[in-house]
Parts: sequence; structure tokens; C-alpha cells
Amino acid sequence: MSGAPSLPTTGTRDPDRSCVLLKHGEIFLKGRNRRLFTERLHDNLRVALRGIGGSTWIKIAQNVTVLGGQVPQEALVERARRVIGFNSVQPAIRVDSSLDAITAAAVRTLAEVAAQRPVASFAVRVKRRDKAFPMTSSRLAAHLGARIQEALDGLPVDLSHPDLRLAVEIDHKETYLSWARYPGQGGLPVGTSGRALVLLSGGYDSPVAAYRAMRRGLACDFVHFTGAPYTNASSTYKAYALARELNRYQPPGRLYVIALGRAQRQLAVVGAGRLQVVAQRRLMVRAASALAVRIRAQALVTGDSLGQVASQTLANLVAVDEAAALPVVRPLVGWEKQEIIDEARAIGTADVSVLPDEDCCRLLAPPQVSTRATLPQLHALESRLDLDELIAELLAGAQLMRPEAEGGEGGDGAGGAGARVGSGSTAPGDASTRAARASATV
Repeated sequence: MSGAPSLPTTGTRDPDRSCVLLKHGEIFLKGRNRRLFTERLHDNLRVALRGIGGSTWIKIAQNVTVLGGQVPQEALVERARRVIGFNSVQPAIRVDSSLDAITAAAVRTLAEVAAQRPVASFAVRVKRRDKAFPMTSSRLAAHLGARIQEALDGLPVDLSHPDLRLAVEIDHKETYLSWARYPGQGGLPVGTSGRALVLLSGGYDSPVAAYRAMRRGLACDFVHFTGAPYTNASSTYKAYALARELNRYQPPGRLYVIALGRAQRQLAVVGAGRLQVVAQRRLMVRAASALAVRIRAQALVTGDSLGQVASQTLANLVAVDEAAALPVVRPLVGWEKQEIIDEARAIGTADVSVLPDEDCCRLLAPPQVSTRATLPQLHALESRLDLDELIAELLAGAQLMRPEAEGGEGGDGAGGAGARVGSGSTAPGDASTRAARASATV
């Protein structure tokens, strides 16, 4: 999702009256647990608002969150649209819940929007959360529509396909008037389903899988495997840039970088042959499982799509799963490649994914990859290695980074770049720029 939408301005740009209505998604179905889901949703919203440049406030209504503050409304809308768990984001104004105040605000809002762009027709939609309000929703809508027509020289009403919808939501003390509606991320608040570790490559698939996992409530950390010391650092810069972009949608997750090159060469030396790719995928999920246990993640997430490449046949996916100590979640298992690319563009990761890099998966890959690797074959191959010692070496050399979303949305910026697992770290500069520079040397 790119930048903030262009919002029509209204005469009530007073930050004390300007606000944003955030409509809740799936959490309204949660019954007795709804309060816990709402609390997590608001915690995530507060993280998304960090560094916005002014004070903000959050108010709770029925299945709606009201957001405001001493910052531009456009900035609030941009941040709120990235918080998973809200179905829609509506710039609005708030007025006293009196007929005179509501009428004056409705007329003023429509007049000012119409002054900025042509408005061919309009409709008024009224929702009463306060059933004690003296007029029914339909009567108030008719009243407001008549007053607006009087003020705007008979502007046509179109209840089926209006050019502009004015939404009026009456609460006990305040009424909210909104003239625009933007889609939110939907889904469940990040963190309500637990924590997962995403195997993050530099391609299109795994970032989209991570985003889809987040929308199902999983807080995500990331692990990236490089071919070092036989490849350069370009894939690390890409992984950092991708993790930073994904962290716009969640409280910031950590990125772990593991150099797999020597282990890949060991597999080749002991005769992996056509099993090389599947065997190194098993090695990745073994290492990722061990890391996940350390960081208390409950599942692994991969970008596998069934049948997309030779290593992702059903037989090979089963073989990889057998090496994992935790459940392997594959959100994209039934997706086509173009669907994945389209989603990557929508969430903002595609521009990084297209940068060239030295991918560890291509390192030592055989001319032909086995599409039906069997467990006896793989077990025989792995028996030639000391897997426990190999996994311990991989984790001992892992580096921890803390990618921050651009502009300080989230991220705590602790520590120093390139720290070993267990110590604090931060960004290696501007990762997207570094990724682009590194790609030029590949």
C-alpha cells in the first residue's frame, strides 16, 4: 500500500474536532474474548503512531475506534491504514450530539467538499448508537438531506449510487460525520494468534506469506539464510529492506541472518546430488526450528506455493516438514505466481524483491532437482553429517538485526548492527538504498 490518500479538506480542520473513525474487523465476532482482541488492536495502533510528531488520543465506541490528536488528519489516516485489524478508515469531524450542531456540520462539510471538486449527487447515511436521540435514523437522514439541498442549490440526492456519501454516526455525547472511506487491512490484530518465525528470502513469495500470516494474528520475526562466505551481502540488504517494510504492519519483528554456505557445501561434498535443494531446505527448517524455540515462536512460516518450483512438489514439501520441529504454515500454498506478485505490489515489497542478489538457494544447485525426494534417501544423506553440531554452528554464527519501519513507525533502535543472537542490534543504514547499491555489484 503506497502513501497516504489525498483527503478532501473541510472547514473543521481544528485538530480538536478533526478525528478518524476506525471500523473493527473480525474481532466483533469474538464474544467474551473481544476485549482482549481490542486491547491488542489498540496496543498495535499506539506502536504505529510512534514518532508521528504530535500528541494523539484513542477513544473506544461500539465496534469503532476513534483516533485524533494534534497532528494532521492525513498522517493519522496513513498510519491507521497499516494497522491490521481495522476494516475501514474514515476521516471525520466530531460535533455535539444535538440536531442544530449536526445539521450545521453536515451542510458545512458538503459545501466545502463540493467547493474542492465536482459533486454530482449525494446521500446521507445515519447510524444511531444512542437510541435515545429524539429522531430516528431515517428521519434525520431526510432532514439533513433537505437542509443540504437548500444550501447547495438543489444538489441531487442519489440513494443508490451517490457521488458522495455523508456518514453520520450518533453516539451519546458526540456525533461523527465522515465524507470518505478507505479500506483498512482487515484481519485479526497482530499478536492475538501467537508468534511465528518467517523464513524470509529475497523473492516475492515469503514477504507476502509473512503479511498473510500477520493478518491471521501472528506476530512475525524473520530469519534469512545467505550463501556466505560464498556469496556477497546483497541478499542480506534485501532481507533487511523487506523486513522493514513488513514491520509497517506490525510491532517491529526481529531479523536473524544465518550464513548457510559452508553447510551447503558439506551437503554437496557428501553426495547430495539431485537432493541438494531439498536437503538444504530441510537444513533451513531444522535451524529455523531451533531458533524459533529460543525466541519462543510457535510456528514457522514459508512462502511455498504448491508445484511452483521443483522443490515445492507435494512429496518435497512433506520431506521438508519431516525435518521441522514446529508446525510449518504455508499461507500461499494455493496461490498462483501472478496473485503473489500483485499482492507484493499492494503491500509495498515488490520493488525490493525485484532487486538482483546472490540467492543461497541457487548456490550449488544441481542441473536437475529431485521432485520426489524420499525420506530414506534424505536420512541416508544426512547420516553422513553431524546435524546437531551443524545446527549449533549455524545458530552460533547468527546475526540479529532490528529493522525499523521508515519514519520511525515502531522499532526501538537498540544496540548495534550485526550483533550475535541474544544481543541488541539495529539497522545497517538505509537498507533499501544499501540493497540497491549491493545489487549493482552482483
